[in-house]
Amino acid sequence: ANLNYVELSKAKKSPQRLIIGPWTHGGQTQTFSGIAEFGPEAAIDLNALRLRWYDRWLKGVENGVDKEPPVRIYVMGSGEPHKTKDGRLFVGGRWRDEREWPLARAADTPYYLHRDGSLSTARPGASKPTSYRFDPRNPVPTIGGNVSSEGVLMKRGAQDQRCEPDWWLCRDSLPLSTRPDVLVFQTPVLEQDVEVTGRLIVKLWGASDGPDTDFTAKLIDVYPPMRDYPAGVDVNVGDSIVRARYRESLKAAKILAPGVPQEFTIEMYPTSLVFRRGHRIRLDISSSNFPRFDVNPNTGGPLGQDRNWRVAVNTVYHDAEHPSRIILPVVGR
Repeated sequence: ANLNYVELSKAKKSPQRLIIGPWTHGGQTQTFSGIAEFGPEAAIDLNALRLRWYDRWLKGVENGVDKEPPVRIYVMGSGEPHKTKDGRLFVGGRWRDEREWPLARAADTPYYLHRDGSLSTARPGASKPTSYRFDPRNPVPTIGGNVSSEGVLMKRGAQDQRCEPDWWLCRDSLPLSTRPDVLVFQTPVLEQDVEVTGRLIVKLWGASDGPDTDFTAKLIDVYPPMRDYPAGVDVNVGDSIVRARYRESLKAAKILAPGVPQEFTIEMYPTSLVFRRGHRIRLDISSSNFPRFDVNPNTGGPLGQDRNWRVAVNTVYHDAEHPSRIILPVVGR
């Protein structure tokens, strides 16, 4: 929807409006997404909004809809965290009117990956890359995200990034961060609130020992331990994937040269979230997120027709010449 708004605003002189809320698909009347509770103001009557729009432009009713700000967003994360009576994590948030999208005042701020697992605005220096084994027969299970036809296969929306034994593909109750094929990069504990509103883009320098593979990225809000959640909560904010053979174009495949670093672009859905003081901003890098995304067999063969699988040794670079980073649109106060 946000891309439609951006392109229509460029092409059309007629009024354009954008509403970005915190819900899952079709959940505009709900106040939650997965385990995240936002409060009663998060729910909207979408049909009532549509009716006002139609009354103004189809019936000529002067109801003031054309005088309202063109963009309305829900900024998540301003609530005091606790477990609600329904067993959800209270995240909170508030609606805010804006004049454009993306926000002109948002500063695109690179947070760089470092070999020691840190994530910071400091550029990396000399560093050896980090490698891991990606076995397509043991993919990282999907826990939450932008899914709407998941059935019993996965949880939708915001979820604690910890497995449960009765979830499909989970074999234990451990956090996904304990898997050897998940690379975790996180900031120190935040000394002040950080609002991130806009596009989420990862520029990842990576390589593989084979002709094709995938790289995934997941942005996570790390809640500290608290009374209701003694182990803290690792809440997914956004995720996405790139298939290496389509790194330059979705129209034409280009097989990898084994072991040669390439810069991959991984773009998640945009967000608007306050990472609260005392939390950490975390980026997980891996090569699978299944069944949200299909698993790459790593062979370079015809997709969907390959009968073979291979374990890929994938490498992430984080040095001065290969500065892997996530670019966060930070909004100042």
